[in-house]
This record gives sequence, C-alpha cells and structure tokens, in this order.
Amino acid sequence: MKRTLASAAGAILATALFAAPAMAQGSGSATIDAIMKRGQLVCGVAGLTAGFSLPDSQGVMRGIDADSCRTVAAAVLGDASKIRFVPTTTTNRFTMLQSGEVDMLYRSTTWTLGREASLGTEFASINFYDGTGFLVKTSTNVKSVKELDGATVCVQPGTSTELAIADYFRVNKMKFTPILMQDLSEIQNAYLAGRCDAYSTDASGLASFRSQQGAKAPEHTLLPEIISKEPLGAMVRKGDDKFFDVVRWTYFATLIAEENGMDSKTIDSFAANTVPEIRRFLGLEGDMGKQLGLDNKWAYNVIKQVGNAAEIWERNITPLGVPRGINNLWTKGGLNYAPPMR
Repeated sequence: MKRTLASAAGAILATALFAAPAMAQGSGSATIDAIMKRGQLVCGVAGLTAGFSLPDSQGVMRGIDADSCRTVAAAVLGDASKIRFVPTTTTNRFTMLQSGEVDMLYRSTTWTLGREASLGTEFASINFYDGTGFLVKTSTNVKSVKELDGATVCVQPGTSTELAIADYFRVNKMKFTPILMQDLSEIQNAYLAGRCDAYSTDASGLASFRSQQGAKAPEHTLLPEIISKEPLGAMVRKGDDKFFDVVRWTYFATLIAEENGMDSKTIDSFAANTVPEIRRFLGLEGDMGKQLGLDNKWAYNVIKQVGNAAEIWERNITPLGVPRGINNLWTKGGLNYAPPMR
C-alpha cells in the first residue's frame, strides 16, 4: 500500500514538474502577446535599399526584408498587412530591438558571434546569403580588389563591412583609407561625387544601388571578389524562445512551400492532398500551429498572403539582376534547407 501511494505521489509530482513549464509560459511568448494585444507587428528595417526595404511611389514598403516581416505578421496575426515598418540605422538598430521599440529586425543584418553573444539578441533565420563587395567607377579600369592598395573606401561605420575590409586589407598587406559616413544616401553621394575610390557594403546592396542608376549603371563596376561571408537575417531578443521559434519556422515555411510546389496562387489546390507534411503545413492535421502558439493555418496564411521563398526572391531581388545562386534551395545547388515539419 505504501509502495502504491509512493508511486502515485511520484507520478503526480512528475506530472506537475513536466506540466509546470507549459503552465508558466501561458501563451508562450511575451512578444507574441504584445503583438496580438497591439494587433500589429512592429518590424525594424533599413527603409533605404531597393530590393530589401524601400517605400514605393505609394509609400508601401517593398523588398525581401519587408516581405519577410510580412510573413511573420501573417503567421502571428493571420494578416500580413497588420504591420508597422520602423526605419533603423546601422548604429541604432540593436538598441531599438533591445529596448522593445521594435519586435524584431529584418535589416540586412549579418549574423556574427559578437552580435549574438554580447547584445542580448539572436538570429532566427537567414533570408539572404551575402558577402562584402566593392563598387568602382568603370572609368578607373580597376578589375580587382587587389588593385585598390592605397585607395579611399566609402563605408558605413559600425557595420560588419567595416571590419571585413580592415581584415582583408591587413591580410593582403594593403593599405586603405576609410571614408566613414552614417547616412546611406550621404555615403552613396560621396562615392558618386568622387570623394572615394570605391564604395563597399554587401554585394547585394551594391547591386541594388547600381541598378538605381538606370542608364548610368554601366558607369559602375561591381568587382568580382566577395571578401567575406555575410549571412543576413532576422534578429530577435533572447529570452523569448517561442517567438524565436515562430520567426525561424515562418522562414522555413516559405522554403517547404517552394520545395512542394506550393505558392500563393496554387496553395488552395493542395487542400485535398494526402501527403502528411503538406497536410500538416495546411493545418489540416498535426496541430503544428498550436505547438507554436499560433493558429493551425499559420503557414497557409504566410504563403497565401506573401508567397513562398521563390516568389519573394523573384518579386524583389530578380529585378536587380542578381542571380539566386547560393540562395537557392538545396535541391538546386543552394544553401537553403528546411528541417521537416513534423
């Protein structure tokens, strides 16, 4: 009898111990609670870069970062339009995230050890595999970064680009003079005015800037070398694991949809599909959404309202003339690989 009571007591205690975390979590995320109460996702972006985040003629924020923000709004709120974009700079972006002024960042921000270890933040996904590049005037006939010894280089301070350039020139026993300016338009105008020999930032940003020159684009040459790894992605505050999961799996959802041929136009036709992962994706079985603290149709809403990874790329990056390359799915020679949704 004592053994039976002891066993029962142990079972009750074990149940309580395992149940406690779920009970303590409540909805599972302070950030998600705040977003739902507000009825709006607040997403920090650059707001200055074509292809990534830049208002169109109607004032609507466009770009791969802007659309990536919208996917999270669609997942959490069921409506991709329930979003407020907040322009940030390279120097205030982390402070704004830490202070809660924004719920998350999608701001062409590079994932580095230092940023993840010391800022109280972490990276949930990579929406663009990039690298540091250099843009020069075609008239200079410079064909390689190795020809920039002694050059002046326009670069934004406080960026991973600034560090990457310093490392590269040091390793190659070359010298350069950085021309540091915080304002993006100011630094681009300085380059155009000839105040520096080269302009350096992520190669995608350089391609975007070059494309904005219109008929004068051929007057600028993007040098072939990519001198660093710059994985760009979503940044969230540490300590809210459930929101981290949501942001990470929302990005994975755009990849899984592409892998399975589901896009914003065709996803409704998959309702009768019998493939288990697709049924879980559509919220027809498995309670994947509930496990994230969301509606079971969260992934469906993401794709129906914003699109899969290929649609987002083609809408925003393809017009810049940038090939998808390593940003493709793993099945097409790229680095994008989503874990199974099960």
